[in-house]
Formats: sequence, C-alpha cells, structure tokens
Amino acid sequence: LREKESRGSTLAADWRNRSMKQETGSRRKKTGSINGKKLVMLSLLAAAAAVLYLFLNVNMKYFSYAMSLRIPKLAVMLITAFCIGGASVIFQSVINNTIVTPCLLGMNSLYTLIHTAVVFFFGSTSLLARNTNLSFAVDLVLMAIIATVIYSYLFKKTSHNVLYVLLAGTVLSTFFTSMQTTLTRIMDPNEYDSLLASLVASFTNVNTEIIFFSLILIAVLLFVLRRELALLDVITLGKAQAINLGVDYDRTVRRLLLGVTLFIAIATAMVGPISFLGLIIANLSRQLFKTFRHSYLIAGSALIGMVILAGGQLITEQIFTYSVPVSVFITVGGGIYFLYLLLRTSRSA
Repeated sequence: LREKESRGSTLAADWRNRSMKQETGSRRKKTGSINGKKLVMLSLLAAAAAVLYLFLNVNMKYFSYAMSLRIPKLAVMLITAFCIGGASVIFQSVINNTIVTPCLLGMNSLYTLIHTAVVFFFGSTSLLARNTNLSFAVDLVLMAIIATVIYSYLFKKTSHNVLYVLLAGTVLSTFFTSMQTTLTRIMDPNEYDSLLASLVASFTNVNTEIIFFSLILIAVLLFVLRRELALLDVITLGKAQAINLGVDYDRTVRRLLLGVTLFIAIATAMVGPISFLGLIIANLSRQLFKTFRHSYLIAGSALIGMVILAGGQLITEQIFTYSVPVSVFITVGGGIYFLYLLLRTSRSA
C-alpha cells in the first residue's frame, strides 16, 4: 500500500510539473504574440509619423527640394532614436534602475565642454568650429577616447563595481559642466552668441555627409558587442545568477557600458545633447511591453523615440516656425515624466 501511495504521489507530482510547464509555455507564447502585435502597431505609428513629417504642407513645385531637406532629418532622427533608446535600455538593465539615464556618464557635459573649448581657444571662425565634418570627427573621437580610458580605468580600480562607476560619472559630469561654465564666463560675448547654437540639440541644420559614417560606426559597434547584447536577458537576473549560468559578468558589463557611452557619443555628436529623451522612451517601452526580453524593449524604445522626435520636429517647423527647438519640448516633458516616475516609485515602495 505504501509503495502504491508513493507511486501515486510521484505520478501526481509529475503531472503537476507538466501542467505547470504547459501553462508557463502557453503564457509565454501568449505574451510574445501580444508584444509582437504591439510592436507592429508601434511600427505603423512610427511610419505614419515619418510620412506625416515628410509630406505635410509640401509645395509640389519644390517637392524635390523639400525632400532633400526632410529625408536627411528623418534619417538622423531614426539614428538618434535608436542610439539613445537602445543605450538607455541597456544602461538601465545593467544598473538595475529604471529612473537613470546614460547622461549620468557625462557625455552631454563633455560635448558642451569640447565645443566651448574649441570656440574659446580657436575662435568661432576657426576650421574646427566651421567645418561640420571635422567638428563631428573631433567630438566623436574625443568622447570615445575619454570615455574608454576613464571608464576602463574606473572599472579596474573599483573591482567592476557599477555603482561606483555611476557615481564617478556623476562627479565627472559636474566637473565638465563647471569647466564649461568657467570658460563661458570669460569668453567674448560675440563668441558666446555663436556658440549657443551648437549647444542646443536641433535637427534644423543636419549634415548629411555624416549619416553614412554614423551608420557604419553603429554597425561596427553592434558587431563587436553582438555576444554581450545576446546576454542582456541573463544579465538582468543579477550577478550571482548570471555567473552561475556561465556568464563572465564583469567583462560583459564593462563592454556593455563602454558600448553605451559610444552610442551616446554618436547621437550627441550628430544633433547635440538631449537630456531626457532616453528616460522617456526607455520607460515608455518598458510600460508598453512589460517583458524582460530586450529585443522588444530596444526596438520599442527606438520606435517610440522616432514618434517623439518626428512629432516634435513637426510641431517645431509647422507651428512654432523654428523658433523653439525640439529639445525644449523633450526637456519639459521629460522633467514632468521624471517626477511622475519618482512619485510612482515612492508609492510602490
């Protein structure tokens, strides 16, 4: 009788485990299909925003001229949305906090410091200030070298402690901002007026020659980081669980954070600093898809960023006639959204 009871309990336990696995699998399939539909709808919304931006109020007499201006702007919006959105999702997953942005690494402050130093030491009429291709190359190279050297050194010194690196990035951001403020205080007022235009993110004057170069850099980064990007879902489980699953956690996190800084450097060098865009689109993507799979989160954040940038630029051009840059709307909306996230986090805690 005891043997029969034990066999019966074993069979019952096996049946329960099989039923639970089937339920879990069905739930995953159902969630994946729902997220797939959401991604398709978001893609259609982004395509609609792009079409609306391209063809709204276009004089057919100057159609080719209008397209020569709007298509490069749209391409830059897509590149910027992908770089900032993907970098923000990865950064939040590595830090394990959804209210932080890669701006804490100091790339925006470093960008403003580089441009201010160029105008201060060489003048606004110098080749470095006037040549957009050379300016983009200098911004990208300096930000990439400084970020790689500083953060690689910090990772070694802090024994790959991400929180210490984040704190160091905040301190560096304050340091770069202080240096930039000091230079602007002693700068000639006429030079400062010419500098202001380059310190505000804008899609009005887009350099079409750097689009292809930026795409090549993004493709190279994606290829170099392909293994680390494939491990993002495992990294979010935590350091102990990732190591138990055979992941070289410290090396993976270090390479991912360096990739984040380079993606932000590309986007910032193209259009200028956009502070709250990453916070907005990364958190909206997480709220929309509600999944741990980064393939959905990164694609969703890029598409949401495309909708926001295209819609914001449309408002800037059609309603405010270029008097207000799109970064102003993003900063105001991002500040309000950040307060909402803080209040929601405090209530849930």
